[in-house]
Amino acid sequence: MTPVTNDAHCHFFSQNFFAALGGDAALAKLGWEPPGTAAALADRWVAELDCHHVARAALIASVPGDAASVAEAVERHPQRFVGFFMVDPTRADAAPQAAAAIESQGMRAICLFPAMHHFRVDHVRVQAIFEVAAATPGTVVFVHCGVLSVGVRRKLGLPSAFDIRFGNPLDLHAVAGRYPTVPIIIPHFGAGLLREALMVADLCPNILFDTSSSNSWIKYHPGLTLADVFRRALDVLGPNRLMFGSDSSFFPRGWVKEVYEQQSAALDEIGAGPAVHEQIFGGNMDRVFPAPPAPQRTQR
Repeated sequence: MTPVTNDAHCHFFSQNFFAALGGDAALAKLGWEPPGTAAALADRWVAELDCHHVARAALIASVPGDAASVAEAVERHPQRFVGFFMVDPTRADAAPQAAAAIESQGMRAICLFPAMHHFRVDHVRVQAIFEVAAATPGTVVFVHCGVLSVGVRRKLGLPSAFDIRFGNPLDLHAVAGRYPTVPIIIPHFGAGLLREALMVADLCPNILFDTSSSNSWIKYHPGLTLADVFRRALDVLGPNRLMFGSDSSFFPRGWVKEVYEQQSAALDEIGAGPAVHEQIFGGNMDRVFPAPPAPQRTQR
């Protein structure tokens, strides 16, 4: 296959993540492999990415308060990983915690899940999160819109008190306009709210899409195909505001090659050339999240 350069959407399922779900008992029920320490999991992800010719990946701390796990992975492999972390802005300490993660732990993207934590994007505490992002150039805000389903919770039979009424991409219009220097990523093409995501992205040039996962939300749009989704997104955003994501997460499954193959085939179907492939699968992530300089080797 054509080498994939970057993956803008991978979850870092650390020990802390599984502890929140039931620890070893949850892992046994799932049949997944224990993650080990953050350092061990980081090394395993590097080996996995190497197997698939993936140069860099965004790692998402997938529960609030777990930024330190991803920070350790990024510190260990700074040229391979970009650190994303989840915050719950309904908590009074969310903005200070976000600032600390960016300033002292090297995180690059703040992840918001309105449907999960039941908040409107135009709430004053969310504005405080955007203030944190705006204060450090290069910081991105990731906002999950549309349908939200956490597969691991479903497999474990755990309740998920989500409310997708909070996940309308149109709610980003005012805040994106208020903070035009802050890049905002909407994953999964809006996860079922493609029309609304396209509308707000058309109005706000600082909004990007990530293409992550199987995009099973397409089933809510009769007749729509993945190729159609890419065509419409390219028509509105252009190739420089789409970033490939696989939504990979756990082992032994590892990196989900099939997602790349499906998306690459969809781009081929609509006649997207090599330059478009390069931007979506590599160049755009490198532009939004520039890699640190490689360490110089000491001459002996």
